[in-house]
Amino acid sequence: MLVAPKIEIQSETLEEIASYAAEEAANRLGLSVVAEDAGLFIHKLNGFPGPYSSDVFKRLGNKGILKLMENTSRRSAKFSSVAAFCAPQSRPRCFAGTVVGYIGLDPRGASGFGFDPIFIPSKGDGRTFAQMTVKEKNRLSHRAVAFRKLSKWLLKVRADW
Repeated sequence: MLVAPKIEIQSETLEEIASYAAEEAANRLGLSVVAEDAGLFIHKLNGFPGPYSSDVFKRLGNKGILKLMENTSRRSAKFSSVAAFCAPQSRPRCFAGTVVGYIGLDPRGASGFGFDPIFIPSKGDGRTFAQMTVKEKNRLSHRAVAFRKLSKWLLKVRADW
C-alpha cells in the first residue's frame, strides 16, 4: 500500500472533497486510489461543522461543540463519510455512508478520536462511539458503511474483468 499526501479542497460537500482528492492523486501518481472525507453534521447547528469537522475539532474540540449545544434539547446529528475511488484519467466513483444519532450531554469514553466521545448512534445501546470497541463501532460507523459499499463494488468490478 502506498500512502501519499491528500490534496484537500474546501467545499460544502464531502463528495466534492473526496472526489477531488482521489482524482488528483490518481492522475499525479498514475495509480488507482481511494480518498475519504467525513464529517459530523449537527441539525440544530444547520449541519455545522459538516465538512469542516477536522478543523473545528482542532479549534473547539468536544467542549466547544457542547458549549454551542447548551440549552437545547434538539441534539440530533449524523456522521457521514464519502470514500472515492479513482483510476488515472477517469472520473471518481463515490460511496457514501451515514450513521444517525445525537450529541450527548458530556464526553464519555476514551476510544476512537475526534467527536466520538460526544456522538451516540441511534441504533446503538446508548454508548458513545468512544465507549465502543473498534469492532462494535465498525458495525455502525459511517466509514464502515462507505467502505463496505466500495468493497462490494470493487468485488463486482473485479469479477467483470
